Amino acid sequence: MAKSQWSFRTAVECSAALAAKKVSAVELAQDAIGRIERHDIKINAVCVRDFSRGLDAARAADAALARGETKPLLGLPITVKESYNVAGLPTTWGFPPQKDFRPPEDALSISRVKQAGGVILGKTNVPVGLADWQSYNDIYGTTNNPYDLGRTPGGSSGGSAAALAAGYGPLSLGSDNGGSLRVPPVHCGVYAHKPTFALVPSRGHTPPPFPPLRLDRDMAVIGPMARSAADLALLLDVIAGPDPLEAGVGYKLALPPPRHNELKSFRVLVVDSDPVLPANNDVRGAIERLAGSLAGSGASVTRQSPLLPDFAESSRLYMRMLMSFLAAFFAPESIANAQAGVAKLAPDDNSLAAERLRGIVLSHRAWVLDDGARARLRAQWRELFKTFDAVICPIMPTPAYPHDHSPEQEARRIDIDGKEYVYPDQLAWPGIATLPGLPATAIPIGFSPEGLPIGVQIVGPWLEDRTPLRLAELIEREFGGFVPPPMFDD
Repeated sequence: MAKSQWSFRTAVECSAALAAKKVSAVELAQDAIGRIERHDIKINAVCVRDFSRGLDAARAADAALARGETKPLLGLPITVKESYNVAGLPTTWGFPPQKDFRPPEDALSISRVKQAGGVILGKTNVPVGLADWQSYNDIYGTTNNPYDLGRTPGGSSGGSAAALAAGYGPLSLGSDNGGSLRVPPVHCGVYAHKPTFALVPSRGHTPPPFPPLRLDRDMAVIGPMARSAADLALLLDVIAGPDPLEAGVGYKLALPPPRHNELKSFRVLVVDSDPVLPANNDVRGAIERLAGSLAGSGASVTRQSPLLPDFAESSRLYMRMLMSFLAAFFAPESIANAQAGVAKLAPDDNSLAAERLRGIVLSHRAWVLDDGARARLRAQWRELFKTFDAVICPIMPTPAYPHDHSPEQEARRIDIDGKEYVYPDQLAWPGIATLPGLPATAIPIGFSPEGLPIGVQIVGPWLEDRTPLRLAELIEREFGGFVPPPMFDD
């Protein structure tokens, strides 16, 4: 069965075709379902299928379209990360003891997607606890990269990125704390947007079997994923806005417009590497080509600035605060092992690994002091964005790497131009936006000589999500974007 003309269309294009009656919602759903059934035995991106209810939703969308109704996502096929609660479907986060947990109600974001007319076809694979840049677990197995099945698609939203790249519908939902929204898109050649912290309420994106209480999980966000930059804003506008359980629920979401609408007006700071975690030759080369293209289009491109916060210092702070948050859920023996490890650290050991270890046992007093340092960091970013509109930098130091399922992540290594680096040190580049809570849009910018996607993130000012989103759209329009994986372009 050959691909249809809709297999790799954007959500905006599909929505226009639905309105013009060039295609039906059922046809779009059937096309995505057909691709899943044809290709997912090799990729294993969609771990929970919900085709029957999805087709029911598509038929309801067609009826609504026939009545002249208009909704932002009406009739569009969508996948969602396994970690979102969808009533009646398992939510496991990859934990085998939770394989039979089925939440009774949808996450708030899922309810909003359904109310906007979205057609949910299934859930996508994740690593255990959403805690890896590789998407595998004992319940659903391993998700492979559509551009090279022997490599990771990224994580923890790896299933969603792989599904988008393979043509399983134009939209997906992911989440991010250590790059989980942004890493998979750059490994799979697609797009994602990490919103400003707390812009999108996360109620119902909850580890099982905990109840879906309204809770701000420090630095963690949920957000949209797509094959086109414009589609990100479409989905973001649906899921953003206050939780009805919050005070002030009556206010209308009104993010500021983008600072500019032409490339030539943007002031961009481009960072291609840093000694803390160097980017490899392929990534640096792709960023250099992008910088040259931006400058050629009239944008103001700067390569260095004293306004940029110290990357080493902020990375160490991020490691401590991230691990302090995550370790709240660690087993007692893990905490005891960390305490013993910290006791052996030299006082002047400021490696990222040492800071992660310290973070696991961070006292509340120390966390409060670190939170003060984060407030100063946010002030530094505010000053930077008086001079620049966006910062373009790596998300990961290399393209997708071969699967490595060795159990101890601190013992894993990543090869950067022939030199080994500690695997979790890769947190540093996602952390540049995560720690201060800034919006960041992940975009593809080319391919390595081996045909692996390369991408970057566009970091924008606090609550000015539309600025990096708009710059992403302009870059896609001028220089190109998603290219289907050759193995699955059929």
